[in-house]
Amino acid sequence: MEKGPFSVEWLAQSSRGGAREMPGESRPPSVPADTARDREAAERRSPGREAESAGAAPGRSRTKFSAAQLQELERSFREQRYIGAGEKRRLAAVLNLSQSQIKTWFQNRRMKFKRQTQDAR
Repeated sequence: MEKGPFSVEWLAQSSRGGAREMPGESRPPSVPADTARDREAAERRSPGREAESAGAAPGRSRTKFSAAQLQELERSFREQRYIGAGEKRRLAAVLNLSQSQIKTWFQNRRMKFKRQTQDAR
């Protein structure tokens, strides 16, 4: 497999000191392109491999909001579609959620609202 300019393999080797030539330059025939071990290591490090095997993106699992949390979030959304820092802190404390979860919920709710209003037209 040929290593294109700034490919994952080339970057991996260059960070280990294995690839000294610039991208696009050819290497001498006496120097092997790469080994099976290098290819396997690059595949293990490549982003997205975990997502392929697990069927979902790595990281946090999806937050399941309780009915009481949703009720309070919807009430707050009806009052104001964009949440301020103070209200975000208050809701996070009252609902036992992180401020990041509150912010993301409001972003998603605004997109849902936008889709609903566009579909109604």
